[in-house]
Amino acid sequence: MSGTIKEKLLLYRLQSKRDPDAFTELYDLYVKRIYRFVYFKVSGKEEAEDITSEVFLKAWNYIINNKEKEIKSFSGLLYRLARNAIIDMYRRRSTQPQTTVIPEEFELSDGGKWYADLSRNADAGHVIAGLKKLKQEYQEVLTLKYVDELEADEIAEITGKGAIATRVTLHRALKKLKEILGE
Repeated sequence: MSGTIKEKLLLYRLQSKRDPDAFTELYDLYVKRIYRFVYFKVSGKEEAEDITSEVFLKAWNYIINNKEKEIKSFSGLLYRLARNAIIDMYRRRSTQPQTTVIPEEFELSDGGKWYADLSRNADAGHVIAGLKKLKQEYQEVLTLKYVDELEADEIAEITGKGAIATRVTLHRALKKLKEILGE
């Protein structure tokens, strides 16, 4: 069964019957992707886990409390909630002095397989350093496209932009990254 069809079926079961098993299946489908998205933004394992759990709790409450609203994409809802949670975290952080702890190792819930694959590529560190030089908007669309493997339409829904504007932003971000990497 296709991922989007399965997602829509699970979402229907969740909205119409308040089926917690459907939410559990949706959680299992998206938890690693949302965690990875959040981790890239906050660079702290515990903080990323907290925000990820907060995102899923907010998604549950939104779906249960807004039964009459149509949700076109569960992943779009999750990414929007994750973006907002990250923004809220940065706002809180800007008002409170905090020390940053750099983790000794990058660990994902998949046992670090993704990171191990990434570290095998000698150019990955160079690409990541170049990515960090880009403005936030470019970092976000490139991460969603190439790390989370989302389509431009999904990215448009997450960022609140039109599909054409998202494609243009992706093109400009790639062009700028190539310029930085070519330096």
